[in-house]
Order: sequence, then structure tokens, then C-alpha cells
Amino acid sequence: MLHDLERILIDRERIAARVHEMGEQIAGDLMAELDREGSSAESSERIVLVPIMVGSVIFLADLMRELPIKLSLGLVAVSSYPGATVQSKGATIQGELPADLKGKHVLIIDDILDSGRTLALVKSLILERSPASCRACVLLEKQVERAVEVHADYAGFQIPDAFVVGYGLDFDGHYRNLPDIGVLRVEAT
Repeated sequence: MLHDLERILIDRERIAARVHEMGEQIAGDLMAELDREGSSAESSERIVLVPIMVGSVIFLADLMRELPIKLSLGLVAVSSYPGATVQSKGATIQGELPADLKGKHVLIIDDILDSGRTLALVKSLILERSPASCRACVLLEKQVERAVEVHADYAGFQIPDAFVVGYGLDFDGHYRNLPDIGVLRVEAT
């Protein structure tokens, strides 16, 4: 698999360090939000992580372990790069969002913010369910002009406009298991 990479963009040690930092920041922000409401992090059942599957699964697992807060998961699957393509075909929900988000603090977790379509779609559907708050967290934020206006409240790394794989990101279902994030060689696509 490594021979299919042009280069390693972000190595596993930098990823681990940044995920730890993000976890501290997110936990602090959520605990402050609960404190303002008079709730405690241990007794509250109001934190819901909504990871966008499948690409965020590795990031989700590592980030969750950095959040010392009582929380639940509400998985959502979105398709935007079907098959062997490096161009987004638009975001479509594959299944249901969690039903009961009213009054809860929702943290959307995604692997990469690229065109913005996926995050905008999921965020708009969550906001329709009247959460107390809705934040977005992405591991990677690609430095491109977005197709839609959307931003991430938390972003691990800013990256150039390149097709990346590893740490959950894939091409045609492959490379998710690479522990680093690398730029895929054009010849491998």
C-alpha cells in the first residue's frame, strides 16, 4: 500500500498529539456549556456524538477516548465519493439520523471537510431536530473553495488540495487502515 502514496502528509505521531489536544478543547467547551446550564459532565445525558461513517471511524475512536464526558453515539452514513472516484458526487444520507436530539449538545464528527456538502447536509438535518447546540469537528480541513458555506468548529489539520488516504480515509474502500495520512499517487487512482 505504501508504494501507492506520493508522500506521507501527516504521520501517526502528529495525528495522535493533535487528537489529544482537540479532545481537551472539546471536552472543556462541552463541560463549560453544561456548567452554564447547571448540569455536570457525569450526570448529563445530553452530549451526543454524530460521526459520519465510515471515514471518521478511526478518528472517532481515538477522539472519544480523549473525552471524559458521559456521551452517546448516533451514527450516520453519508455517501459522497462512491466507488473509484476522487471527485465528490454530492452528499446523500444512507440511513437515519438519531431521532431524539432536541435539547442535546451535538458534536458532528467527520474525517475531512472538502466541498462542504456532507457537513452542511448533516448539520441542517440536525438543526431541524432543535438541539441545544450543534458543533462540527473534522480531522482535516482542505484549503479549497467550498461548494457550500459551512465551517468546522474544530479542525485538526489544514491540508492542501490533494486526495488523501489513511487513518480512515479511503479510495474505493482501500487504504483506511494506514496509520498515517498520505497523498495518493495519481497512478494509483
